[in-house]
Amino acid sequence: MESAQRLNESCLCPSLDVQRLEALLGEAGISFPGLRHSHPHVFSPAPVYVDQSQIDAMRRVVEAVERIVVLPAWKDRVLAYAPVTARYVSAAAGVFLGYDFHLSDAGPQLIEINTNAGGGLLNTRLLAAQSTLCEHADTRVGEAVSVEQDFVEMFREEWRLSQRAAPLRCIAIVDENPATQFLLPEFQLFVRLFEQAGITALIADPGELSLEDGKPICRGQAVDLVYNRLTDFSLSDQSSGVLREAWLNDAVVVTPHPHAHALYADKRNLVALSDGQWLRKIGVDAHDLAILEAHVPRTEEVAPAHAEIYWADRRKWFFKPAAGYGGKAAYRGDKLTKRVFAEIAAGGYIAQALVPPSERRIHVDGVDRTLKLDIRNFVYRGRVQLVSARLYQGQTTNFRTHGGGFAVVRTVA
Repeated sequence: MESAQRLNESCLCPSLDVQRLEALLGEAGISFPGLRHSHPHVFSPAPVYVDQSQIDAMRRVVEAVERIVVLPAWKDRVLAYAPVTARYVSAAAGVFLGYDFHLSDAGPQLIEINTNAGGGLLNTRLLAAQSTLCEHADTRVGEAVSVEQDFVEMFREEWRLSQRAAPLRCIAIVDENPATQFLLPEFQLFVRLFEQAGITALIADPGELSLEDGKPICRGQAVDLVYNRLTDFSLSDQSSGVLREAWLNDAVVVTPHPHAHALYADKRNLVALSDGQWLRKIGVDAHDLAILEAHVPRTEEVAPAHAEIYWADRRKWFFKPAAGYGGKAAYRGDKLTKRVFAEIAAGGYIAQALVPPSERRIHVDGVDRTLKLDIRNFVYRGRVQLVSARLYQGQTTNFRTHGGGFAVVRTVA
């Protein structure tokens, strides 16, 4: 049996059944030729190989973090710098946490945690369209149908956790100007998935919501649950006013929500997760401390007083905005100009020890190319539902790389 690293370098076996993918997307009314025109780099034709030991290690990180975020001292720390809306505690847990890792010789390294992680449903369709042929290894992929059923049950569980007596009847998938969003095709897949489960689904801008007798309404339809895809993580923008009011008054279930973002996804939380001394002090046991020490890179909050030190050592760091998402305004230190660094040094950034991504060699359009990769674990209540990869070139994932995009993970025993 070859290792995953060796297979990522050498295996160029065909993987994606394009005709099957076209049929699967067509079931939801999505034109595959149209998608390839508008999103030419959303699906990679190549799988990514990951050793089972790395899969297990990522799962252990997820489970350790889940045990830590419930500690009172953790909540005190992260809510102290969170927006006021995040202090409202919702019964809903928060769907689609995304734990993103780089793979290294020292094992997987946690790069960040996101709340409204996108791509889960697109990846199940990609998963279902894979060829089983591979000359090099006996590998395993997940079952797309069971994962999609799990996603539906996750939303129903959010409804049950919120102690609603009536059945879940209507979900609004809410994002700003959804028709212009890159992942609009995934929203359309969710509409199809929910409707197959007997749940009405709408794709809506937050401005389309209104309140009648304190209850949210969208296009004349009473909304039970909002699948929140907004990057206004605190629901503090003016456009989120109706949604914020309905959520704070428990008139609608919102998932994910500001409290979940504060517990998991603020980039400053990585500073705490890499501070073993503080974690030990708040009661984290030796087992979880060892997991985090092995798999969470050292992270520090950039302070203006220490700007000269960070500039001198910039090649050792990756800089990210504390409230950032999607790789926006994130920089490798060795790529920085003094002008950009001056903005970073002014505050609001974290510095994470640089962990170079591993690579995948692929064959596309008759040419061999080497792309960077990261691994995303889609997680609900501490349980990994789906593991996928993203292939790219550049500083961060971007869906602009020929041959790149979402990629199926094949697990090597």
